[in-house]
Amino acid sequence: MSIQSENEYEDLLALWSDLESGLGIILGSPDSTQQFAHRVLQYDRWMQGLLQRDPDVGLYLLFQLASNSPVGYSASHSLVCAVLCHLIAGELHIARAERDSLVHAALTMNIGMTAMQDVLATQVERPNAEQQDAIRAHAVKGALMLANLGVVNSQWLDIVSAHHDDALDKIDLRTAPPTTRLTRILKVVDRYAAMISPRGSRAGRSATESARSVIANASAKTDEIGHALVRAVGLCPPGTYVRLDTDETAVVLRRSGLHNQPYVAIIAKPNGELVPSPRLHATADSKPQIRSALPASAIRARLNHFQILRLSAYAGQNP
Repeated sequence: MSIQSENEYEDLLALWSDLESGLGIILGSPDSTQQFAHRVLQYDRWMQGLLQRDPDVGLYLLFQLASNSPVGYSASHSLVCAVLCHLIAGELHIARAERDSLVHAALTMNIGMTAMQDVLATQVERPNAEQQDAIRAHAVKGALMLANLGVVNSQWLDIVSAHHDDALDKIDLRTAPPTTRLTRILKVVDRYAAMISPRGSRAGRSATESARSVIANASAKTDEIGHALVRAVGLCPPGTYVRLDTDETAVVLRRSGLHNQPYVAIIAKPNGELVPSPRLHATADSKPQIRSALPASAIRARLNHFQILRLSAYAGQNP
């Protein structure tokens, strides 16, 4: 589905924003949420529906929201992780029921420290002793909270409980039980999404640097997940920024058949000045090529995302 008017763009952006806001509400006040598990299922279906419209536009808006989220880090991070888990599940041909457990775990994995996670995202100082204790305990605490909220899916609960277990890194996923494999997927995605997100204490890393770090830290027995992540979203996902070898700056619009050669919109000259009209460029077809990925913090200017996504629609219709 291509965006034909500015109203359609605003409507789609509002749907993603409302999804993120709604998720923030149930994670922040779970005890006040009736039928919590069913609400999570509804948000999952909402997310899938938005991605089905146009996955590249969905990723573009998601990564843009993640770097400028008005509702807090916890909800934004959970939604990014859920989308990435959904896409990786497709790449790895994971069964539907297991995919559901994985995505629902991604949406709720940090429910044991939602408010603290929002504080930590803006905190300049290192976590104090009390915060470190809460961080260490949040996975198990979260699983207990979910059980008390009516979640009866044991796989969902087990994934949340173990998503920070370092012992998972040493397990051969080719022979591991399904729940272990799913938990390892969430662990990798959680780390990747955390690296690209800015914090009060540091700038976010570029998506390319984060993906390469995930793959570099994986053993030969577990790196299928990192490679599946790159196949799913590319080294430079839609919505992230890159520097071209002409020193121009571009924003990634759409994946191509090559994970490191996406469609981009050139948005700034070598001197950093914004171009009057962004220019579509297929890096797989001709120069300039991508020299490096950029963190979201490298771009301070306000962009016309409707104008940029019109270029994305054109690229999608004329590959």
